Amino acid sequence: MAWVLLLVAAALEIVWATALERSDGFTRFWPAFVGVTAAVLSFVMLTFALRTLTMGTAYAVWVGLGTLGVAAVGIAALGESAAPARLACLALILIGVIGLKLLDG
Repeated sequence: MAWVLLLVAAALEIVWATALERSDGFTRFWPAFVGVTAAVLSFVMLTFALRTLTMGTAYAVWVGLGTLGVAAVGIAALGESAAPARLACLALILIGVIGLKLLDG
């Protein structure tokens, strides 16, 4: 169950980062509201996951998956670069997240 909470927390990290980018510096209410709400929920779910998972693994997976998701949104929806070197770096993050999951169980 802790891993499920951690995955949901990471998904919410993608939501809050994307929403805050859309809030235009907190000048647009609804994106800012969604961003702050998703951030709080993400932190709460991470906290519950930390009851079972080790701190280093949980935090690294949370940040790593959030990073991958935000980068994917940037590439797919915001026209950010999908250069091979950038994708290779993102692949390294994914490999690290998978490795941490396999090592921590």
